[in-house]
Amino acid sequence: MEKGKRLLKGTGIVAVLVAILISGAVVGAVERSAAPGAEPRADLIPLDALEPFGRLQRPMVIYRHDQHTKALMKQGKDCSTCHLKDEKGRMSPKYMRLKDEGRESTMLVYHDNCIACHNETMSAGEKSGPVTCGGCHAKVPTAVSNWKDIGLDKSLHYRHSKKLNNECKLCHHQYDEKAKKLVYVEGKEGSCVYCHKDQTEENRISNREASHAACISCHQETKAKNPKAEAGPIQCSNCHDPDKQLEIAVMEDVPRMKRNQPDTLFVKTGVKSALTPEGALQTKAVPFNHKVHEAANNSCRVCHHASLGSCAECHTVNGAKEGNYIKLGQAMHQVGAESSCIGCHTKATDDKNCAGCHVFIRKGLKQDTASCLACHMEGAPSGAEIKGTPEENAMAAALLDARVPVQGTYADKDIPDKVIINKLQKQYQAVEMPHRKMVKALVKGIGDNKIAAYYHADKGTVCQGCHHHSIPSKKPPQCASCHGKPFMENQPHTPGLLGAYHIQCMGCHAEMGLEKLAACTECHKEK
Repeated sequence: MEKGKRLLKGTGIVAVLVAILISGAVVGAVERSAAPGAEPRADLIPLDALEPFGRLQRPMVIYRHDQHTKALMKQGKDCSTCHLKDEKGRMSPKYMRLKDEGRESTMLVYHDNCIACHNETMSAGEKSGPVTCGGCHAKVPTAVSNWKDIGLDKSLHYRHSKKLNNECKLCHHQYDEKAKKLVYVEGKEGSCVYCHKDQTEENRISNREASHAACISCHQETKAKNPKAEAGPIQCSNCHDPDKQLEIAVMEDVPRMKRNQPDTLFVKTGVKSALTPEGALQTKAVPFNHKVHEAANNSCRVCHHASLGSCAECHTVNGAKEGNYIKLGQAMHQVGAESSCIGCHTKATDDKNCAGCHVFIRKGLKQDTASCLACHMEGAPSGAEIKGTPEENAMAAALLDARVPVQGTYADKDIPDKVIINKLQKQYQAVEMPHRKMVKALVKGIGDNKIAAYYHADKGTVCQGCHHHSIPSKKPPQCASCHGKPFMENQPHTPGLLGAYHIQCMGCHAEMGLEKLAACTECHKEK
């Protein structure tokens, strides 16, 4: 009986480790239809150890980890009760075994121990788990996963480093091939995922195993030394429940992480290659304010998703295996990629203050010269020539400092106060549009947005939200100059005047979250 109690108790706490070590399967495991009103939980673990051996005879067991943990921690049990350690002293995420020997033996591990524990606990008059097959192997789960991934952003990283007195070696390490052991190399610290991938590979355990074994063990050890100490979460839900994540304190003005990175630098635009025609790499290098971009993002991995090296190390001009054959130009300019420069900047236009104009700009169109020069500045050297010297970095800083951001637009006297739209007078009275008021509202919404200030390269750029496909001017062409003809099927992107007005005006109001324009008479007064 005592053996059964130990097993159940250990399962609870240990599953903390298991819960997330195999959390990738959590979502998939509970995708089958749950019961109406199913309880959302972040601690659901699919016990899928038998899947590699063939089709399951019964529905997969969905294990409620935190429910067991809370019951077992009261009895002073720890993870070692149910989880064995390997030859390197690492705790195995598997229950009561280091590896799966076969279908029958693996199944017996759970049946002999879990069910026995439930029976014994129940016999002792204590609340326990199910003892029948259907009690665990439920066809319709009564809980549904709300598990959400969590990462170590700048705020959490700073809190940890401060707590650990900046002892980076406590978490960061590399594998020394010669010494055949983990070592710490100062100045070479990187993200865990750079080495630890989704699955265990050779001598590198998966990221889930590595992070949870290290994090949870540290939290437990800290708490054991000082029960009153702030030790960090141990249970699954405290990290992976969406509501709990909102309760995590966020540090403002986090000090910059130092790894000898320059404040400014030139981003390479390619290297010479035998496969590239001579003269094809004359694109100017991009002066880049690294310090500003660090402050604007919550993690270095937003850009450095594979390593902290240069983009060109993996993404070559012609594409390479190291960069998943994504060429350097694609990596920098792909609109839908969050890690690309243009992709990130395009994402910023989703802000409601920007979306009213930018939603109508078709994504992925070939950019004009002016757009390219916003980054590939005149005066910069060829990207293929960049060596990363201090002198080059200083030159990049000088070019950035010389760039004058565009704030605002034309003077009031050059902006018509009101514009009368009278092309639809047969049915409705003319529309009196408060033109200047609208322009000022757009400029106010932009505010001190630095991205907008540098990409709105002309005082008339903000006007192009409506007066698109024309040169910025104090007197842009009227809408009818392009949209004067009715809609033609061979020109699907050029609607007639009626369609152009309604798409532009109503679409802008909708994207910016304005409440007006709910009905025709909001603008048009009936005759």
